[in-house]
Amino acid sequence: MATDYNFPDSAARAAAAAQEAPAEFQTEKMSLAMGPSHPSTHGVLRLQLELDGETVTRADPVLGYLHRGDEKIAENMTYNQFVPYTDRLDYLAPLANNMAYAIAVERLAKLEVPARCQAIRVVTAEMARISAHLMGLGAFGLDVGAWTVLLYSLEEREKLYKLFEELTGARFTTSYTRIGGVTRDVPEGWLGRVGAFCDQFLPILEEILKLLTRNKIFMDRTVGVGVISRADALAYGLTGPNLRGSGVGLDLRKDKPYSGYEQYEFDVPVGTTGDCYDRYLVRGEEMRQSVRIIRQVLARFPDGPWYAPDARRIFAPPKDKILTSMEELIQNFMIVTEGPQIPPGEVYFEAENPKGVLGFFIVSRGGGVPYRLKIRSPSFCNLSILPKACQGILISDVVALLGSMDFVMGECDR
Repeated sequence: MATDYNFPDSAARAAAAAQEAPAEFQTEKMSLAMGPSHPSTHGVLRLQLELDGETVTRADPVLGYLHRGDEKIAENMTYNQFVPYTDRLDYLAPLANNMAYAIAVERLAKLEVPARCQAIRVVTAEMARISAHLMGLGAFGLDVGAWTVLLYSLEEREKLYKLFEELTGARFTTSYTRIGGVTRDVPEGWLGRVGAFCDQFLPILEEILKLLTRNKIFMDRTVGVGVISRADALAYGLTGPNLRGSGVGLDLRKDKPYSGYEQYEFDVPVGTTGDCYDRYLVRGEEMRQSVRIIRQVLARFPDGPWYAPDARRIFAPPKDKILTSMEELIQNFMIVTEGPQIPPGEVYFEAENPKGVLGFFIVSRGGGVPYRLKIRSPSFCNLSILPKACQGILISDVVALLGSMDFVMGECDR
């Protein structure tokens, strides 16, 4: 009679099976490099795997192939000059990155932006969340063999890119936010077009999710695969959908609201098992909630300035005044050449980005250039659990695990 072992995870089961097997059936382990050039690693990530047959016994992530020295570059740039570098962190959601960085500097400068600016930032951040989740969902489906999902996702992202281009002048790297406000006000009719996108997007989102949610092949590839327990998710510093998929309902938009998020009603979806399937379900529901937030912002969109009127030392004056007033011209020249004058001090601010908690720690000694800047990137922290999560799963399940974690190496390596 076979003994029914009740091991806590697949790694323990694999270890027990190896010990019980006769010596002549024990195989030699193989070392295999997965990446850095690999379609399933979503960027230049390398996983150095140790395999026993097709079972992973060890996984060592190797990072740094995309390191650009962003944090050191920040020490040699004015605060506004660094905004385009934040675009290149999670380059699937540059508007959300801009927002988190700008709020960190504004808190250091003790600057309060007006309600209209906050509303613009919330709308663009939630649109960026939808865009990033669509790309993550499409890539995840592609990883496990579902091509159609990617085609639907890219079509919806294209509609968002057109709206981004109308607002910012760029589709991908927007550089829209400025310290003390945003680059420009919303164009005429733009808010109506955002509302129209939301109206047509929800039925299409339901169709996309219907392709996967009860799909037998997709469920076989994701249910019970890559399980991350609640305790492990907290211990390894996971945030965002990866943490919420493990049953922890942490969302900074609710727990530590910023930019007026406390005014809006939305739900925080959480998983129960912490497997790849739960992480997929969480992201699908988050897109529905983002549409819900956007509609609330549009319904009560405030009037007023789109930059802080009292931020003369920080925010560049309007173009018409620069061309007609010597004082405004000098002010613009000083801001461009020396940067906005930020008082000495230090600040840490973190925002709920699509990939998780994006934090900026800034140290100022006065002047227009930060003395030190440190970025807490969610993808880097989320990938720290890979050595544990990969143990005992099949090599084909590593592909599903990576797809479900939805990381971007641009912010991981920085």
